[in-house]
Amino acid sequence: MTLSDEVRIALDGKWRHVREQSRIELAKMDLAFDHDLSLDEARERTFRQLKELVPTGIPAAGFSPEYGGAGDPGMAVTGIEMLAQFDLSLMVKAGVQWGLFGGAVENLGTKVHHDAYIRDLINLDLVGCFAMTESGHGSDVQNLETTATYDPATEEFVIHSPTPSSRKDYIGNAAKHATMAAVFAQLVTRGESYGVHCFLVPIRDDKGRDLPGVTTSDCGHKGGLGGVDNGRIVFDQVRIPRGNLLNRYGQVDEGGAYSSPIDDTGRRFFTMLGTLVRGRVSVGGSASASAEVALSIAGRYALKRRQFGPEPGVEILLADYRMHQRRLLPLIARSYAYRFAQNQLVARMHRLQITDDADPQQKRELESRAAGLKVVQTWHASHAIQESRELCGGAGYLAENRLTTLRGDVDVFTTFEGDNHVLLQLVAKELLTAYAAEVGGLDPVGMVRFVAGTVADVVKERTAASQLIQRLIDARPGNDDDHDLLDLGTQLNLFEDREQHVIETVARRLQRATKADDDDEAFRIFNGAQDHLIRAGRVHIDRVVLEAFTAGIGRCEDEEAQELLRDVCTLYALSTIEEDLAWFQGHNRLSDQRAKVVTSEVNAMCEKLRPHLLTLVEGFGVPEESLGAAMLQD
Repeated sequence: MTLSDEVRIALDGKWRHVREQSRIELAKMDLAFDHDLSLDEARERTFRQLKELVPTGIPAAGFSPEYGGAGDPGMAVTGIEMLAQFDLSLMVKAGVQWGLFGGAVENLGTKVHHDAYIRDLINLDLVGCFAMTESGHGSDVQNLETTATYDPATEEFVIHSPTPSSRKDYIGNAAKHATMAAVFAQLVTRGESYGVHCFLVPIRDDKGRDLPGVTTSDCGHKGGLGGVDNGRIVFDQVRIPRGNLLNRYGQVDEGGAYSSPIDDTGRRFFTMLGTLVRGRVSVGGSASASAEVALSIAGRYALKRRQFGPEPGVEILLADYRMHQRRLLPLIARSYAYRFAQNQLVARMHRLQITDDADPQQKRELESRAAGLKVVQTWHASHAIQESRELCGGAGYLAENRLTTLRGDVDVFTTFEGDNHVLLQLVAKELLTAYAAEVGGLDPVGMVRFVAGTVADVVKERTAASQLIQRLIDARPGNDDDHDLLDLGTQLNLFEDREQHVIETVARRLQRATKADDDDEAFRIFNGAQDHLIRAGRVHIDRVVLEAFTAGIGRCEDEEAQELLRDVCTLYALSTIEEDLAWFQGHNRLSDQRAKVVTSEVNAMCEKLRPHLLTLVEGFGVPEESLGAAMLQD
């Protein structure tokens, strides 16, 4: 077995068998996006490919065996992520159908809904969409305007779009293929609102025509994802049976009386959203997968393309130029780091979702982790793909080399399943409130009123392999020798120390708001500290990722692969520190001299990893024949 094989095995994680199966089966399908197709042709092609996925078992993986599934959430997420290596339009289409729409039915519905719909949606006999976002409300889902008003005379809910801004917008599958929508709307009964709930609303007949009261329209061309039919939906007094309320967390009886196992409206809402965390996990993992494809293309190109040289007539490989190494290898190291963090996240999600009575705090931690990782993975994907395009020069700009398609397709990932800056505030809120039960959502005033007096215990809670992490930190060199920057324990300590300082200082700033005279002043204090909050969320996730990488190295069984992964991890850690040198110097964590050493060590690590460039690219496990870049063909 080659070193590349050993690295790939370590990187593939617990669901390696799913990745290997997908590489074989998906490579046989013609999944490369065809730029010569019209918008309608591209959508129909993607829909045909969606049908071809059904026999692979990937669509059914996350659903209960009772309905033909495998009961394996980890397999479901990994399978969706693998689609992203081949075509992001297909990944999004699959995620909407089986992840979002199917996830809403399974996680928010009860047995009557499962019996009626799950087999059909797995097999695509029922095609659905996930109608949450509105023109006027994206991140602030609690304040959606669409209403679902109960009529006891007919035992029906009336779904209505009361304002232009309540139009459901950007909804995948809504422009053409969906016949039913999982609609999020304010439940109103007996004149009282009980917050946002999810309803199953038929929107088209079997001939594709809008049903009475439903008006759909097409979002048309987008920046990418040409195979996905994003659309808009407006409801005009559309009546649905009472049983179309997905009633796991809220029920309305025949007479209109509302009941719920969760009394608090805010907590009920975020509990419902928490059950749909699989979608956010999939978005982050799929973004990482697209970055791995781009870096695989750029890495292989750097080992083929020659430019200039030390003397006339002698040209050297792009990969041998320091600047090229500097631009490429830290991005590869970051992709490795995020894959290990994603593996850990999926394993945690899987464990909680197959547990009947999962601990509420662990579920909140999962949601926060999923939000934070989605942020860094999608930002990384956008940057890595753009840099890969530039690293390939003019060739990278040709559609036949795939990078521009990847760039357009992944662009929206930074804002769907949650705007990245909003999500980082969610991460910071979870840290600052120490998971206080009273606090729900992103209400600024509510958050600052409940900021914990101390956050040290939350910050130090380990993400994985806690004994290993602590042992490495405790064993770090005790002197100020420059070479201790290469010590993993030192790196871990720097990341943790930065996180603790940032969170403690933002907590002190926000604690002033607990003494504010009114909500306006409390909000002003919150708003003034918003950039600090964003930083708190970001540095927390940096620490989580480094610990996950460390734990992944510990699980690698091959010594040579483990040694290589340690060097990759060091490059990730030092390049991350280098990006934030101003903070480390400004807060006296690194002297001027040691800060200079960080840069020189990043250079040295790039030089050390240069001979392993092909190994690292092959470690991503993207089959060379499926990269879809004409410039790599001999």
